[in-house]
Amino acid sequence: MLTVRNLSVYYGAIQAVQDISFEVKEGEVVTLIGANGAGKSTTLRTISSLIKPKNGEITFEDKTVTNLKPHQIVGLGLIHVPEGRKIIGNFTVRDNLKMGAFLRKDKAGIIESMEEVFARFPRLKEREKQLGGTLSGGEQQMLAIGRGLMAKPRLLLLDEPSMGLSPILTEEIFEIIRTINQKGTTILLVEQNAYMALQVAHRAYVLETGRVVMSGDSQTLRDDQRIRAAYLGEIA
Repeated sequence: MLTVRNLSVYYGAIQAVQDISFEVKEGEVVTLIGANGAGKSTTLRTISSLIKPKNGEITFEDKTVTNLKPHQIVGLGLIHVPEGRKIIGNFTVRDNLKMGAFLRKDKAGIIESMEEVFARFPRLKEREKQLGGTLSGGEQQMLAIGRGLMAKPRLLLLDEPSMGLSPILTEEIFEIIRTINQKGTTILLVEQNAYMALQVAHRAYVLETGRVVMSGDSQTLRDDQRIRAAYLGEIA
């Protein structure tokens, strides 16, 4: 579904992503894990065309998308839920959700998607007329994911969905991610909480200083002593 080949990204003279390659197959949850500064979020932003790569190719459903504009990427169903949520604080919950459907023309379908989001996130339904900026951190993350779902994603890019959340809310968000995938949405997940990411993902790629240093199915990586020591807080 998504293939990244030999991707390199620079910020000025600094190389943030160094010749990485990976793929996401339809129906999967694939996670990129690694420490801060490993290049995870940069990779997602490059896939979304918010950053242009120096080298490499990105294909989505056999179409080269490397040089498309961000709105064209969205139009293909490749939807990015950004780090930090980026909701519009002075818009209501309902209006934030409508923003996710800004490229859609099917009014009946938009109404149906809104109801599906409210069914999945009852707390958003309760707060649909409340300003987004007054929501709790967990509710804002639900709103950001809901806004992404309003675009009817073929592939959902989730960037650090557990950032700043309590352990209880983190578990709730990851259960939501699992449910979204089980209902047919493919997910590429960037997450610093490697334990939770490996619990929900089918496969994983480990990034260090902009390079893929390890990859495999999630169970294998969970059992790997190097991963346990480096990312799961255990002594090898």
